[in-house]
Amino acid sequence: MSTVAETPATRTSKVVLEKTVVKSWKAPIALGIFSVIAIVLFGIFGRSGTTHFRISTPDDLIQIPDLHLPSDLTCWILAVVLVGLAALAAWRVQVAAKVPLWLTIIFTIIFLFAFLTWAAAGALIPIPGLLIGAVSLSVPLIFGALSGVICERTGVVNIAIEGQLLAGAFVSALVASVTRQPLAGLVAAMVAGVLVSFVLAAFAIKYIVDQIIVGVVLNVLVAGLTGFLFSKVLSPNETLLNNPPRFDRIDIPILGQIPIIGPVLFNQTIIVYIMYLTIAAVAYALFRTRWGLRTRSVGEHPHAADTVGIKVNAMRFWNVSLGGAIAGFGGAYFTLGSVGSFTKEMTAGAGFIALAAVIFGRWDPIRATLAGLLFGFATNLQSVLGVIGSPVPSQFMLMLPYVVTIFAVAGLVGMSRPPAADGKPYIK
Repeated sequence: MSTVAETPATRTSKVVLEKTVVKSWKAPIALGIFSVIAIVLFGIFGRSGTTHFRISTPDDLIQIPDLHLPSDLTCWILAVVLVGLAALAAWRVQVAAKVPLWLTIIFTIIFLFAFLTWAAAGALIPIPGLLIGAVSLSVPLIFGALSGVICERTGVVNIAIEGQLLAGAFVSALVASVTRQPLAGLVAAMVAGVLVSFVLAAFAIKYIVDQIIVGVVLNVLVAGLTGFLFSKVLSPNETLLNNPPRFDRIDIPILGQIPIIGPVLFNQTIIVYIMYLTIAAVAYALFRTRWGLRTRSVGEHPHAADTVGIKVNAMRFWNVSLGGAIAGFGGAYFTLGSVGSFTKEMTAGAGFIALAAVIFGRWDPIRATLAGLLFGFATNLQSVLGVIGSPVPSQFMLMLPYVVTIFAVAGLVGMSRPPAADGKPYIK
């Protein structure tokens, strides 16, 4: 049996290969922290009783009986499962493998289910209603997150998502009220979002003003302008100018009667169905088309993109405008799909949560969508827990999206690296 003698060159190669294997313990640490929280919460502050979960609605094709679980035993079993998943994540890092997205998703779902079982001990949780409310609150967050992903992938930090959502909500309410056509309100909302993004692009790209400062100023400007017009124009003429017709829910036959997911996903307004298409279109276009390749190249290495003939600043300008149109469309959901009329500062910081979803989703449209759903779920959960009389303070649930964001920004959920040229103006 022959052996190959080890030479200095081969030893150097081995050292180089060993150094290229980077083990990131951030995800296992984050999962471990939440596992410890689960054990402490369910052990020291455990609650006895039975938690009831309503699975089906009266319109479902298949009626699933309510689920009745012993609160303390169920929470302990799920806590053990969480510890096992955290250990699995640690083992994968130990063998130099990545922690897959599905493991994080399963961990999150189990943790949320265990928390619900603990918080609702002795009460009833309507699962379809909880999820429907979560999706409704997530719609503007997802549109805003998609806008942020497109803008930042092309190298522009879009802090003005809040202003674009608010402008879309205001203009859609005004135009739909005057024309009595909600579709006209949707188009007007997109135009309003583009106008706000046009100002952002002009100052940030053309005049090389700090992008974050421009975004903050635009948010304040739009909030002040819409607040002034609401007080002086809309409020005195509310019936004529602030009474838009809302979109009706469209129930898709058969799909809308599937237990749990049917009422949540397939009995929605046209804005939500367009959101599904937008998520798929952005995810496909960003990673599978020529436009997506150019967008990512401009955001990662604009000088290299310029050398192959891509007009960097023009590409950035049009992508920021596209992001503004998407955010403005999402703002229309407040007035045409949810509330039904415009109120002062009705977005309530949704644009900043959407920006957090972009970071939490690592500048990926699918991950950012999941982050938006998580934030919407956390926001709706505090309302549901308040109704059933849970001991969890509502203020804690309201701050949960921001706590999760801190974990994301800190990198505890994995590597969180923005595009290399994000926020950096390009000077040819």
